[in-house]
Amino acid sequence: MDTPVTTWGPETQQAHTAVIAIHGRGQSPAFMRDQAERLHSTGVRFYCPSAFGQTWYPKQFLEPLADNEPHLSHALDAVDSLARAVEADGFPPERIVLWGFSQGACLISHLVLTRPASYGGLALLTGGFVGPEMLPAPEGRPLQGTSVVMRSIEHDPWVPTGRVKETAKALSAAGADVDLLIAPGNEHIITDEAMSAVDRLLRSIRPSDTRGPDRPAAT
Repeated sequence: MDTPVTTWGPETQQAHTAVIAIHGRGQSPAFMRDQAERLHSTGVRFYCPSAFGQTWYPKQFLEPLADNEPHLSHALDAVDSLARAVEADGFPPERIVLWGFSQGACLISHLVLTRPASYGGLALLTGGFVGPEMLPAPEGRPLQGTSVVMRSIEHDPWVPTGRVKETAKALSAAGADVDLLIAPGNEHIITDEAMSAVDRLLRSIRPSDTRGPDRPAAT
Protein backbone atom coordinates (compact mmCIF):
# COMPACT_ATOMS: atom_id res chain seq x y z
CA MET A 1 0.00 0.00 0.00
CA ASP A 2 1.47 3.34 -1.06
CA THR A 3 -0.44 5.48 1.43
CA PRO A 4 1.72 6.21 4.51
CA VAL A 5 0.15 5.03 7.76
CA THR A 6 0.87 6.36 11.26
CA THR A 7 0.14 4.04 14.18
CA TRP A 8 -0.06 4.59 17.92
CA GLY A 9 -1.44 2.94 21.01
CA PRO A 10 -0.64 -0.48 22.46
CA GLU A 11 0.99 -3.11 20.29
CA THR A 12 -1.32 -5.54 18.56
CA GLN A 13 -0.86 -8.24 21.20
CA GLN A 14 -2.05 -5.86 23.95
CA ALA A 15 -4.87 -4.16 22.00
CA HIS A 16 -8.43 -5.47 21.87
CA THR A 17 -9.73 -3.00 19.25
CA ALA A 18 -8.27 -1.30 16.17
CA VAL A 19 -9.37 2.13 15.00
CA ILE A 20 -8.75 3.29 11.44
CA ALA A 21 -8.73 7.08 11.79
CA ILE A 22 -9.28 9.16 8.65
CA HIS A 23 -8.38 12.85 8.81
CA GLY A 24 -10.10 15.70 7.00
CA ARG A 25 -9.01 18.12 4.30
CA GLY A 26 -5.99 20.17 5.28
CA GLN A 27 -5.26 17.86 8.19
CA SER A 28 -2.82 15.06 8.91
CA PRO A 29 -2.54 12.05 11.24
CA ALA A 30 -1.29 14.48 13.90
CA PHE A 31 -4.76 16.04 14.06
CA MET A 32 -6.45 12.69 14.61
CA ARG A 33 -3.87 11.73 17.20
CA ASP A 34 -4.61 14.96 19.08
CA GLN A 35 -8.33 14.14 18.97
CA ALA A 36 -7.65 10.60 20.17
CA GLU A 37 -6.11 12.12 23.30
CA ARG A 38 -9.64 13.20 24.20
CA LEU A 39 -10.77 9.57 24.37
CA HIS A 40 -10.65 7.57 27.60
CA SER A 41 -10.90 4.08 26.12
CA THR A 42 -7.89 1.85 26.67
CA GLY A 43 -6.54 -1.10 24.72
CA VAL A 44 -7.13 0.60 21.37
CA ARG A 45 -4.55 0.65 18.58
CA PHE A 46 -4.89 3.41 15.99
CA TYR A 47 -4.01 3.28 12.30
CA CYS A 48 -4.13 6.62 10.52
CA PRO A 49 -3.39 6.92 6.78
CA SER A 50 -2.07 10.20 5.39
CA ALA A 51 -3.65 11.75 2.30
CA PHE A 52 -1.32 13.10 -0.37
CA GLY A 53 -1.37 16.88 -0.14
CA GLN A 54 -3.59 16.59 2.95
CA THR A 55 -6.71 15.94 0.88
CA TRP A 56 -8.43 12.72 -0.17
CA TYR A 57 -10.11 14.28 -3.19
CA PRO A 58 -9.81 17.77 -4.70
CA LYS A 59 -13.34 19.18 -4.97
CA GLN A 60 -16.05 19.67 -2.38
CA PHE A 61 -17.89 16.47 -1.51
CA LEU A 62 -21.22 17.62 -3.00
CA GLU A 63 -19.71 18.12 -6.46
CA PRO A 64 -20.34 15.53 -9.23
CA LEU A 65 -18.51 12.29 -8.52
CA ALA A 66 -16.57 12.52 -11.79
CA ASP A 67 -15.03 15.81 -10.65
CA ASN A 68 -13.37 14.02 -7.72
CA GLU A 69 -12.04 11.09 -9.72
CA PRO A 70 -9.67 9.30 -9.86
CA HIS A 71 -8.71 10.63 -6.41
CA LEU A 72 -11.90 9.43 -4.72
CA SER A 73 -11.51 5.85 -5.95
CA HIS A 74 -7.83 5.83 -4.98
CA ALA A 75 -8.76 7.04 -1.49
CA LEU A 76 -11.45 4.38 -1.13
CA ASP A 77 -8.93 1.75 -2.25
CA ALA A 78 -6.44 3.02 0.35
CA VAL A 79 -8.91 2.71 3.24
CA ASP A 80 -10.16 -0.65 2.00
CA SER A 81 -6.60 -1.96 1.75
CA LEU A 82 -5.73 -0.64 5.19
CA ALA A 83 -8.73 -2.44 6.68
CA ARG A 84 -7.50 -5.70 5.20
CA ALA A 85 -3.99 -5.00 6.55
CA VAL A 86 -5.42 -4.37 10.03
CA GLU A 87 -7.21 -7.71 9.82
CA ALA A 88 -3.90 -9.32 8.92
CA ASP A 89 -2.47 -7.73 12.08
CA GLY A 90 -4.85 -9.92 14.08
CA PHE A 91 -7.99 -7.81 14.46
CA PRO A 92 -11.16 -9.50 13.16
CA PRO A 93 -13.67 -7.16 11.47
CA GLU A 94 -15.90 -7.00 14.54
CA ARG A 95 -13.01 -5.39 16.45
CA ILE A 96 -12.29 -2.74 13.82
CA VAL A 97 -13.81 0.76 14.01
CA LEU A 98 -13.63 3.29 11.19
CA TRP A 99 -13.49 6.85 12.57
CA GLY A 100 -13.42 9.96 10.43
CA PHE A 101 -13.90 13.71 10.71
CA SER A 102 -15.07 16.02 7.93
CA GLN A 103 -13.63 14.77 4.62
CA GLY A 104 -12.57 11.63 6.47
CA ALA A 105 -16.15 11.00 7.59
CA CYS A 106 -17.34 11.60 4.03
CA LEU A 107 -14.84 9.06 2.71
CA ILE A 108 -15.89 6.40 5.23
CA SER A 109 -19.59 7.04 4.59
CA HIS A 110 -19.10 6.60 0.86
CA LEU A 111 -16.96 3.50 1.38
CA VAL A 112 -19.43 1.57 3.50
CA LEU A 113 -22.38 2.46 1.28
CA THR A 114 -20.67 1.57 -2.00
CA ARG A 115 -18.38 -1.23 -0.81
CA PRO A 116 -20.20 -2.61 2.25
CA ALA A 117 -18.17 -4.80 4.55
CA SER A 118 -18.41 -5.96 8.13
CA TYR A 119 -16.95 -3.68 10.82
CA GLY A 120 -17.39 -3.43 14.55
CA GLY A 121 -18.45 0.19 14.34
CA LEU A 122 -18.30 3.50 12.54
CA ALA A 123 -17.75 6.97 14.00
CA LEU A 124 -18.74 9.59 11.44
CA LEU A 125 -18.17 13.09 12.72
CA THR A 126 -19.49 15.83 10.43
CA GLY A 127 -19.65 14.05 7.09
CA GLY A 128 -21.80 12.21 4.59
CA PHE A 129 -21.57 10.26 1.37
CA VAL A 130 -19.98 11.92 -1.66
CA GLY A 131 -21.79 13.33 -4.70
CA PRO A 132 -24.80 15.55 -5.45
CA GLU A 133 -27.41 12.80 -5.68
CA MET A 134 -28.93 10.59 -3.01
CA LEU A 135 -26.85 7.45 -2.75
CA PRO A 136 -29.05 4.35 -2.58
CA ALA A 137 -28.54 1.93 0.25
CA PRO A 138 -26.80 -1.30 -0.80
CA GLU A 139 -29.01 -4.30 -1.47
CA GLY A 140 -29.98 -6.41 1.48
CA ARG A 141 -28.83 -5.37 4.93
CA PRO A 142 -25.04 -5.84 4.72
CA LEU A 143 -24.40 -3.51 7.69
CA GLN A 144 -26.66 -5.48 10.04
CA GLY A 145 -25.16 -5.37 13.52
CA THR A 146 -22.85 -2.42 12.80
CA SER A 147 -23.07 0.36 15.38
CA VAL A 148 -22.73 3.86 13.92
CA VAL A 149 -22.15 7.11 15.80
CA MET A 150 -22.98 10.17 13.69
CA ARG A 151 -22.45 13.68 14.97
CA SER A 152 -22.54 17.07 13.24
CA ILE A 153 -23.23 20.77 13.83
CA GLU A 154 -26.55 22.26 12.74
CA HIS A 155 -25.06 25.10 10.69
CA ASP A 156 -21.66 23.63 9.87
CA PRO A 157 -20.11 25.77 7.09
CA TRP A 158 -18.98 22.78 5.00
CA VAL A 159 -21.35 19.87 5.64
CA PRO A 160 -25.10 20.46 5.28
CA THR A 161 -27.28 18.85 7.91
CA GLY A 162 -29.48 17.45 5.15
CA ARG A 163 -26.66 15.34 3.78
CA VAL A 164 -25.80 14.02 7.24
CA LYS A 165 -29.42 12.95 7.70
CA GLU A 166 -29.55 11.38 4.21
CA THR A 167 -26.44 9.38 5.08
CA ALA A 168 -27.95 8.22 8.37
CA LYS A 169 -31.07 7.10 6.48
CA ALA A 170 -29.04 5.12 3.93
CA LEU A 171 -26.95 3.48 6.66
CA SER A 172 -30.08 2.53 8.61
CA ALA A 173 -31.63 1.06 5.46
CA ALA A 174 -28.46 -1.03 5.07
CA GLY A 175 -29.05 -2.48 8.52
CA ALA A 176 -26.77 -0.32 10.66
CA ASP A 177 -27.77 0.81 14.16
CA VAL A 178 -27.35 4.58 13.82
CA ASP A 179 -26.98 7.00 16.73
CA LEU A 180 -27.38 10.49 15.19
CA LEU A 181 -27.17 13.82 16.97
CA ILE A 182 -27.01 17.27 15.40
CA ALA A 183 -25.67 19.83 17.86
CA PRO A 184 -26.53 23.54 17.67
CA GLY A 185 -23.89 25.94 16.41
CA ASN A 186 -22.03 26.99 13.28
CA GLU A 187 -18.46 25.80 13.84
CA HIS A 188 -16.59 23.01 12.10
CA ILE A 189 -15.53 21.23 15.27
CA ILE A 190 -15.62 17.96 17.18
CA THR A 191 -17.59 18.51 20.36
CA ASP A 192 -16.90 16.91 23.72
CA GLU A 193 -20.23 15.11 23.44
CA ALA A 194 -19.17 13.62 20.11
CA MET A 195 -15.96 12.28 21.60
CA SER A 196 -17.90 10.83 24.54
CA ALA A 197 -20.13 9.03 22.03
CA VAL A 198 -17.05 7.60 20.29
CA ASP A 199 -15.81 6.43 23.69
CA ARG A 200 -19.09 4.61 24.31
CA LEU A 201 -18.83 2.98 20.90
CA LEU A 202 -15.33 1.72 21.63
CA ARG A 203 -16.37 0.37 25.03
CA SER A 204 -19.29 -1.48 23.45
CA ILE A 205 -16.94 -3.31 21.10
CA ARG A 206 -14.52 -4.44 23.77
CA PRO A 207 -14.66 -8.26 23.82
CA SER A 208 -14.78 -10.33 26.99
CA ASP A 209 -11.73 -12.32 25.92
CA THR A 210 -9.29 -9.46 25.34
CA ARG A 211 -5.94 -10.55 24.04
CA GLY A 212 -2.92 -10.11 26.26
CA PRO A 213 0.79 -10.76 25.88
CA ASP A 214 0.21 -14.46 26.52
CA ARG A 215 -2.63 -14.70 23.95
CA PRO A 216 -1.52 -15.00 20.33
CA ALA A 217 -3.08 -12.76 17.70
CA ALA A 218 -5.62 -14.23 15.35
CA THR A 219 -4.30 -15.40 12.02
